[in-house]
Order: sequence, then C-alpha cells, then structure tokens
Amino acid sequence: MKRLENKVALITGGAGSIGQTTARLFIDEGARVMLVDLDEASLKKVAEELGPNAAYVAADVTKAEEVKKYAEATVKQFGKVDIFFNNAGIEGVVKPITEFPEEVFDKVMAVNVKGVFLGCKYVLPQMNDGASMIITSSVAALGGSADFVAYVTSKHATVGIMRTAALEAAPRKIRVNSIHPSPVNNRMMRSIEEGYAPGHAAETEKALAAGIPLGRYAEPIEIARLVLFLGSDDSQFISGAKYVIDGASNAK
Repeated sequence: MKRLENKVALITGGAGSIGQTTARLFIDEGARVMLVDLDEASLKKVAEELGPNAAYVAADVTKAEEVKKYAEATVKQFGKVDIFFNNAGIEGVVKPITEFPEEVFDKVMAVNVKGVFLGCKYVLPQMNDGASMIITSSVAALGGSADFVAYVTSKHATVGIMRTAALEAAPRKIRVNSIHPSPVNNRMMRSIEEGYAPGHAAETEKALAAGIPLGRYAEPIEIARLVLFLGSDDSQFISGAKYVIDGASNAK
C-alpha cells in the first residue's frame, strides 16, 4: 500500500520547486493534491503535468478571503484535508538593516509570517482529526544571518506559530511540525546568491556549498521526502518539532 493512499494534501507555494516536487511525490504515494500559488499560469502548467489527481487554486496567502477560498476549494474538490504543507515563502532582498527597504520587509513578513498564520487559522478547521501540518521554515530560524533581516526574522516567527498550533491542535490529534532546510538548489537560492555578490553568483554558490559539511546544497526532492515522512502515518507521535535538513551544518 502506498504511504498516502486515499489522503488529500493541500500545498501552498505549489508552483515553486519544493511545492511541485512534493506534490509529485505525494501523488506517486497515492494522494490527491490541491496546489496553491499566486502565479496562476505556472500553477495550471504544474497541475496539468501532474495529471488528474492534482487541482489548483490561485490565491494570495496574505489575504484572509483568499486563504478561506483555497481551504474551502480543497474540501469542495476532494472532500477533506489530511495534509497541509504550509509552504509559501519569499526571500526578499540582501541588504544590511540600515539599508533594508521597509516595503520589502513588510512584504516578506506578510507572505512568510501572516501567510503561515492565515493558513493555520483557516485550514486547521477543515483538517481531519489525526491530520498533519508541515510548515516550511529554514536554518535561518536557528540563528542569525547578516544582510538578510526580513527572511531571518520571518523564519524565526514561523517556529512560534508552529509550536502554538501544535499545542492547540493536539486535542484533535493533528500534528504540526516545521522543516528547516539549508540552501536548496532552486530559484530562491539563485536570487540570494546574486544578492550577496551581484555578477558573481556562481562563486557565491561554491562558497556556500563549501561551508556545508556534506559539501553541497539540498535538492528539492530531498526536502520533499522529509515532508512525505511528516505527512504520512509514520509520524503519528511527532508534533511541535523542528526538523533540520542541512547536511550537518547545524552540527558545527
């Protein structure tokens, strides 16, 4: 039997590398998946590639009415929510605090913090008892990082949301955990590399990878496999936990 047989998953940030890779893995394991993202054209393309067990809703995760819309659309389409991958996030820009644009700080906090909060607020009531929520945080939530104040702050905040939600959802046996990847080989890291060293992103990638004990970035599928574990029944007694996936970086 497949690990997610007869389960329904809801994934925000569904057009991004981690979101769509997780959706593909979930479907391979027997799930039906609702994808959510702001980019409707990309969502439609991903859903078509994934086939009949995928559907999508274009929504802005920072707006309550649109979060309600995607939560209700999932139940209308598939009848329930067993797994919620609360994954949407943005990186902002690379600037020191004294030069960091206030409007960018606000946008990052809106997507990465308010979006996660609204997801909890409106999806939890739709989730089955015994369901699982996985929140995407970052190794940035485990310490500090110069010139990246909005992202680091937002990812620390997601831990507070996760721990609060885990306690509140426990009476219904709903598990809530967070994942904390180090750099992942995707578009977001290309943006961050360029931000740290404009015109020299490739050199930045090499330097960052060299600082990871396993010597490389994570691949999206490796993150997806962790989400699969936390979404499956294999993790039934795990809640309120931070799952670090960083190639031993945090061991230093």
